[in-house]
Amino acid sequence: MTATPLLPDADLALLARGEHPRPWLWLGAHPMVSGSARGRVPASAPAPGAARRERQEGHDRHGQVDGVRFAVWAPSASRVAVVGDFNGWNGAAHPMRRRDEHDAGIWELFVPGAARGQFYKYEITAADGAVLPLKADPYAFRGQLRPDNASVIDALPEPMPLPASRAALNRRDAPLSIYEVHPTSWRRPGDGHAFPTWDQLAHELPTYAAGLGFTHVELMPVSEYPFDGSWGYQTLGLHAPTARLGDADGLRRFVRACHAQGLGVLLDFVPAHFPADPHGLARFDGTSLYEYADPREGFHRDWHTLIYDFGKPQVRQFLCGAALYWAERHGVDGLRVDAVASMLYRDYSRPEGEWIPNVDGGRENLEAIALLRRMNELLGREAPGVITIAEESTAFPLVSAPTHDGGLGFHYKWNMGWMNDTLGYMREQPVHRAWHHEKMSFGLVYAFSENFLLPLSHDEVVHAKGSMLGKMPGEDHDPADWQRFASLRAYYGFMWAHPGKKLLFMGQEFAQRSEWDFERALPWALLEDPRHAGVQRLVGDLNRLYRARPALHRKDGDADGFEWITEADHARSVFAWTRHDGEGGSVVAVCNFTALPHHDYALRLPHGGEWREVLNTDAAVYGGSGVHSGAQDAAHPVFAAAETPMITITLPPMATIYLVPV
Repeated sequence: MTATPLLPDADLALLARGEHPRPWLWLGAHPMVSGSARGRVPASAPAPGAARRERQEGHDRHGQVDGVRFAVWAPSASRVAVVGDFNGWNGAAHPMRRRDEHDAGIWELFVPGAARGQFYKYEITAADGAVLPLKADPYAFRGQLRPDNASVIDALPEPMPLPASRAALNRRDAPLSIYEVHPTSWRRPGDGHAFPTWDQLAHELPTYAAGLGFTHVELMPVSEYPFDGSWGYQTLGLHAPTARLGDADGLRRFVRACHAQGLGVLLDFVPAHFPADPHGLARFDGTSLYEYADPREGFHRDWHTLIYDFGKPQVRQFLCGAALYWAERHGVDGLRVDAVASMLYRDYSRPEGEWIPNVDGGRENLEAIALLRRMNELLGREAPGVITIAEESTAFPLVSAPTHDGGLGFHYKWNMGWMNDTLGYMREQPVHRAWHHEKMSFGLVYAFSENFLLPLSHDEVVHAKGSMLGKMPGEDHDPADWQRFASLRAYYGFMWAHPGKKLLFMGQEFAQRSEWDFERALPWALLEDPRHAGVQRLVGDLNRLYRARPALHRKDGDADGFEWITEADHARSVFAWTRHDGEGGSVVAVCNFTALPHHDYALRLPHGGEWREVLNTDAAVYGGSGVHSGAQDAAHPVFAAAETPMITITLPPMATIYLVPV
């Protein structure tokens, strides 16, 4: 051990103020190659600029001995030691040195002989002399497979920036169709009890999702977490890919495999809360270091977790730095930020008298708002092209507006109102839908107030909510379940033509019958049934049409990209509208949500000329009844006069059709 400081003063000052964009360059465990100590001439001179690059990356050379540099933030601790495989877990072997310059409260140590793959933790003594449970490293790049919970020494991944070609596909006017995946239960090898590896997923998942026309794969949280049943949303390893699937290199291979198929990769990111496991962040140095001290601010009643203290600069630095870490070091195309609503309001799920107002006396969490703005600004500056998506379920304004316009800076917001209203409509028996007509049209009142994404996520197929197919009404004595399948196909057609980007959870693309079970693989055998295979084929065709027709995606967030044709046909449960691309292109969508065909239905089109059907969810190839609209023959399209552009067609039962001008 040397008395020479290991963390450069300039970086230490930034870390102390909570202003370092990349705190993981210096905090955590960093293997160091043999060379010279800081400030000395290397025994073997590097190429010009190499020393500077190594310092920027946090990879200084130390002495002539291979080892690991450890650094941890624990300002209220009276003593910190690093323990692990390299010292027999002996807390007396490697006490760390406190760096108090700039009031940093950071402890550091170089341990000769420590190496990649070894387990380690921190032994922390609180200010009152109490020795705390051994703590995992908040900045560890790798964790031990649960139920064990040590940190694992690993190298900082090399930068993996998003290529310009990928960034272009994340633009607001580009198609965005997301396949949401729980990676440990998409498929399972062997007897179904083992987790898949990243390489096994890379071999199948990108090809499958790209083959169905999706533009992005979204992974539910893959940062290390202790409890399987949290699905990753109670994470304690914000810089470590979960050991359930393999190491960080495996994740990077998976990302490259997706990019090779033209797919973007989105990760779920959870800055809202963390579990109270004793080896984690809870009372990390004997104080409420990462969490709010007052349980009225720091305890989450819904999930029995702890809430980050968003007011602490070093905590904001930790969370914002972690967001940049996944974008910069693992090459992901974006982050979907979980539970944003719970962050924005101090009274979220709290009764009167059990929450603390902000400094202005209001209910908004001003510190969390500042964190989200800073995170989005940091990603925009340091990782251009990366997108962020907010799971936000309230009417909080300007979630997807730029921060310079007073917004939170997200690129997209989940449209939870659309999801709840439309699924409520679809649950109704077809004969009752006439009395719930506005549930399908109301979303257009506010559809352009944000950049919306339409989510049919995992949350809709768990906790006794039923599968997507199970939500659709049908006759119990009908062995073919034709109404359930037809309703689901028609609903997907409605969704893909509706303004807003798209998200579908795995299994929904082939009408899984049961609720999602995180402990089992998807029921792939259902695809042997033509009805399920038909839904899968429809989703692929919807995606391909959505991507091929700019009218269906280019102006998702603009009111002039949408025009009602038929909004108020309650009696026949019909909706019809036009999507415009702003350059003369258009697509007309017509939905019939009754179980009867409507013959000789008069439809006014946006302009005259020849029109033809390009998709019909009732087509036999999708498992439908095969009722024709009359516009399906590409060689004989229907004609609308220029003066009064009306056509008369048949609307198939429980179906959505798309019409385009020839």
